[in-house]
Amino acid sequence: MTTPQLVPESAWFKSSYSNDSGGNCVEVANLIPTHAGIALRDSKIPDGPTLTLPPDVFTAFVTHVRA
Repeated sequence: MTTPQLVPESAWFKSSYSNDSGGNCVEVANLIPTHAGIALRDSKIPDGPTLTLPPDVFTAFVTHVRA
C-alpha cells in the first residue's frame, strides 16, 4: 500500500463532518491506484501521523462512527 508521504497534498480533503471552528477535523485522501485504500490524518497536524486503511475497513469504521 502507498505510504502516507506519497499522498500529494492536493489529494487531501476535509471530512464533511468537520467544521471551520477549529475543532476536531479529519482529512481523508484516496490512495492511488484507485480503491487501493484510504488515508486519514488530523487536519491540525498535516505533517503528523497518517492512518491508512483498506476500503472495506474504512467503510466499517465510518459505519461504526455513525452508529
